[in-house]
Amino acid sequence: MRRTLVAFMATAVITPLALSGCGGDEDKGDKPHAWVDPSASSSAGANAPIVESATVPISLAVTPAAGKTNVPVSTEIGFKVAGAKVTSVALKDSAGAAVKGTLRADGSSWVPSTPLKTKQTYAASVTATSEGGQTKTATTKFTTMGAPGKKTGTGLYLFDGKTYGVAMPVVVEFSPGIKKADRAAVERRLFVTTSPAQPGVWSWTSTGTQAYYRGPEFWKSGTTISVRVAVGGLPTGGGRYGDRDRSATAKIGRDFEMKVDNASKKMTVLRDGKTVKTMPVSLGKKSTPSSSGTMVVMDKLAETVFDTTAELGPVNGYRTEIQYAQRLTWSGQYIHSAPWSTGAQGSRNVSHGCVNVSPSNARWLFENTLIGDPVTVKGTEDKLDYGNGWTPWDVSWEEFKKGSALK
Repeated sequence: MRRTLVAFMATAVITPLALSGCGGDEDKGDKPHAWVDPSASSSAGANAPIVESATVPISLAVTPAAGKTNVPVSTEIGFKVAGAKVTSVALKDSAGAAVKGTLRADGSSWVPSTPLKTKQTYAASVTATSEGGQTKTATTKFTTMGAPGKKTGTGLYLFDGKTYGVAMPVVVEFSPGIKKADRAAVERRLFVTTSPAQPGVWSWTSTGTQAYYRGPEFWKSGTTISVRVAVGGLPTGGGRYGDRDRSATAKIGRDFEMKVDNASKKMTVLRDGKTVKTMPVSLGKKSTPSSSGTMVVMDKLAETVFDTTAELGPVNGYRTEIQYAQRLTWSGQYIHSAPWSTGAQGSRNVSHGCVNVSPSNARWLFENTLIGDPVTVKGTEDKLDYGNGWTPWDVSWEEFKKGSALK
């Protein structure tokens, strides 16, 4: 008779998750053993089939470490696991009430849905399960810090229930700015989801005072964007902590684009890719040229006053009442009604850098535009400075991605 050996090894998938955490004790598990079919006769001896099996021990450690104090209220429940995957996380406050939260998409940690409370003791329980059904649970208990003395102010230029143009970037503001060494930790706490799903990435301005989020192309019409700036209590560098969490869910409307050509002195307006209107414009004169680049409507004012007397003095400055003003840059370039320049519109540039249009055209634009609509100006003597307004679309996708603090 030919000898037969059947070997079978049951192994669990080992998935190490890259998170900081101290090591824990391993379960030893069952040692490999041999099993002989009792139905086989003793005379079969070595001819009886042999099946070998083994279990892989689960290693699981969690953070914050047990007994740790002065933990930031932004803390996540981290874990380091081998031989299994984390299948449940439970966090309770000192009163025993459950704290809501979700696993990160990459499975590296569990993030509470809101900042924890200051000077509170929390208990966490993490369970990991192997492919073979084995489980291991690790627990920890920690205490959060008190209210920080220094804070980083934050702002989110997105509001619940609003509808924006297809070029609306998610814009988060920090005061003071975040230094390069601290940006990766902050960026990991900026969450965006889009429906339908579209790729996107964060990118910082050089000063670290703003971070933009956009995709490789304008958003699809009808997209829902949900944002959570989860920096409340997060260490932001220099002994400062984020002032609060901010969140919003907004919609993207129709595709409405404005394209201005200095050569023709005309604006072409496209809706869903089709030209719906053209109008003459007057741009900035040579001493105060308009900026060429792709900008975004940041604000809309039916009536306002342009006053440069404080900046330029009573001789060179001016104070003018303006209607239907749409802001494009922080430095003060707008699209607006300019009845005094209608004779030059379409032929000469006479403005102080703004896009001048007639009162009727200014009103039509004002009634049809949304904050977040893109405006592209080309052919002028000046180049748009990155960060002078919401400028993430003024660079290529490859260039934009370089501004992320994460790989």
